[in-house]
Amino acid sequence: MLNISILKENESYTFRSYFEMPYEPDEILAQFGYQLEIGEWTWPVAPAPPQTPVLKDRIRQLLPLVSLTSETARRELLVAPVLTEVALHCRVPLRLEYPLMVNNWLKGSLDYLLRGKNILLVVEAQKDDLTRAFVQMAVEMIALTQVEQQAQIYGAVTMGSIWQFGQILADQQVIKQDLTLYRVPEELETIAGILTAMVSNPSQS
Repeated sequence: MLNISILKENESYTFRSYFEMPYEPDEILAQFGYQLEIGEWTWPVAPAPPQTPVLKDRIRQLLPLVSLTSETARRELLVAPVLTEVALHCRVPLRLEYPLMVNNWLKGSLDYLLRGKNILLVVEAQKDDLTRAFVQMAVEMIALTQVEQQAQIYGAVTMGSIWQFGQILADQQVIKQDLTLYRVPEELETIAGILTAMVSNPSQS
């Protein structure tokens, strides 16, 4: 990997700025001293919230009736209901558009943040671009490590119909990106189970 300088010392960047950058993900994360490790990772899994099958059936019935071309529709019909069920089941706070300011390179709003025994950050993929959304999420996780004393911080990016998971290992300066993509509604129980475990399980890597 080339040792290039992407970020300018006197310039200001929001989290969304990293989504828009044309550079490779590993080059962007290297600006913060992190390596990107991509693989088929194993995540903690817990039973899905009890209402998940009902939600799955509702989504199946809605999909033929609703256009999901807008990000608002995907957020309200596919993303927020899943996170709401997890938050209710785990009894953890769910924050939407959560503002975070660390410095001029790390600032903006987090789409969704659940804070339990671990922290879970969820980013909606703008323009259906999971790759760029994962870069944005990774930078947001880096920012969270600087303000939270949490042992583990997990992340997810989603287009509503597809979910991808990641994790930051701050002590190793590593961002883990999972190659596996999980689908909604087919794998909703698995997705909800992973989200539940990430929030409620004691720290593990």
